[in-house]
Amino acid sequence: MEENVQREVETLKGMVLAWKRSYLGWAPSDGGGEFLAQEFLEEIDSYVYPYVRRLYECNHLSGPEAKEFLDFCYNQVEVLRDALGEAEGKELHIEEGRHA
Repeated sequence: MEENVQREVETLKGMVLAWKRSYLGWAPSDGGGEFLAQEFLEEIDSYVYPYVRRLYECNHLSGPEAKEFLDFCYNQVEVLRDALGEAEGKELHIEEGRHA
């Protein structure tokens, strides 16, 4: 991968990680934040995937490089989904503790 393409991919990774942090920050304290993971996935599908596909089509990324990057992106959706579930579980535990 060319150096300028590598920098571009690193920038995209940073953008995806920033989106994930933002979505986690928007998680409702009472749970029900699954919609945030879905919106994050839609952003990746709408903005990142087409860009990576174009990098591949223009031979700036190999097939395995494009797949590795997209796997990273979609894994971040799962990381967010897990974090939202953990946050909801902690909130439930706190609420249960108040009523005990």
